[in-house]
Amino acid sequence: MSLTKATNKPLTHSLKKPVPLFPPYIDLCEFDFDDYPELEKLFSANEPWWLEQFNWGKLFLTYVGRNKSTHTYDRFRSDVERFLLWSFIEKQKPIDQLRKSDLLEYADFCWQPPVTWIGTSNQERFRITNGYSAANEHWFPFKIQAPKSLKSQFEIDKKKYRPSQQTLSSMFTALIVFYNHLMAEDFCIGNPAQIAKKDCRHFIIDSQVKEIKRLTASQWQYVLDTAVQMADEDEMFERNLFVIAALKTLFLRISELSDRETWSPTMGHFWQDDDENWWLKIFGKSRKIRDITVPIDFLPFLERYRSSRGLLGLPASNENSVLVEKIRGQGGMTSRHLRRIVQSVFDQAHDNMRRAEGENKALKLKEASAHWLRHTGASMEIERGRPLKDISEDLGHASMATTDTVYVQSENKKRAESGKRRKVD
Repeated sequence: MSLTKATNKPLTHSLKKPVPLFPPYIDLCEFDFDDYPELEKLFSANEPWWLEQFNWGKLFLTYVGRNKSTHTYDRFRSDVERFLLWSFIEKQKPIDQLRKSDLLEYADFCWQPPVTWIGTSNQERFRITNGYSAANEHWFPFKIQAPKSLKSQFEIDKKKYRPSQQTLSSMFTALIVFYNHLMAEDFCIGNPAQIAKKDCRHFIIDSQVKEIKRLTASQWQYVLDTAVQMADEDEMFERNLFVIAALKTLFLRISELSDRETWSPTMGHFWQDDDENWWLKIFGKSRKIRDITVPIDFLPFLERYRSSRGLLGLPASNENSVLVEKIRGQGGMTSRHLRRIVQSVFDQAHDNMRRAEGENKALKLKEASAHWLRHTGASMEIERGRPLKDISEDLGHASMATTDTVYVQSENKKRAESGKRRKVD
């Protein structure tokens, strides 16, 4: 259904607080205002350009969702949605009329948004009410949360919200890509986000020593030992052990183990070449398929996981069994479910390490996420002296420079070691 055509008569601005505009990609593909009566009412009651530019955003996000990962869609959706809401509510000016100064004003807004735009938890955008999709009143365009390690005793002050440099950079990247798409479709002329980025006063020239989010060798050992103990005591946790070992040893992103609309990992994606080397076929970022080397030390973890599922030996190339199956129901696990598995092991490992060695040494385990396992595995291999080129290919990096930048800290370690020997007297 399409909205009744709005008149050219200026309408009174009726939106006082931000509301969600775009559903998940699967729902966006079949979007109909009949299913979203609140949005239909909103666009009918406001300037015609609101609906026009909502449709621009919808067209762009449909393109992103069709060609990029779910994570990329979610990221671009957040940035485009915030930008359109700002143009509707705050700026009250169509985005094709914005200039460099306007984009810098928007950057200032993102740096310190009103507290009425900030939430404190992850929330779905829409909820089903009486058979229709209605805006979730607990959703906000920006989010501030307590650090994982301090969640229980941390008092959140929305006035202290500040985006990270990475968040600010990602915002500009999303808007640059959005404007490029609009230019390609002849919706607008010029890209004000492109020229505004270099003059944004909130960017800081960063020459800090980069701390890689990874576990120490000791912390990793506690994680592995904890996962092994859980699996030894209850076969149900063999899946936890397999996921933990795979993410760290094979340098996997959590999405690469998950069941997705475009890819379902199976046991048959493990394969052996003519020299009896084992590989794992992965569907990774940018819709690229790559083969990851599988070390001999990982095979026992694969075998015991398969045994817990009644599967014998190592996988055959034509085996269609789901790689990480649900305990209840059919099919593979989503990224969200896999993160919960990893978190449960991290939580138990933290408790074990805290009791044995104290809170200071265990603290990182409270902050750690599943992606830390990928960083941990790659960093350890670099330290062991494995060729950077080989690690980079297993990681799926487009360039070795990425691997070098993100993971290699040997020079900083030498610098820190020499710094320890400085004298006060």
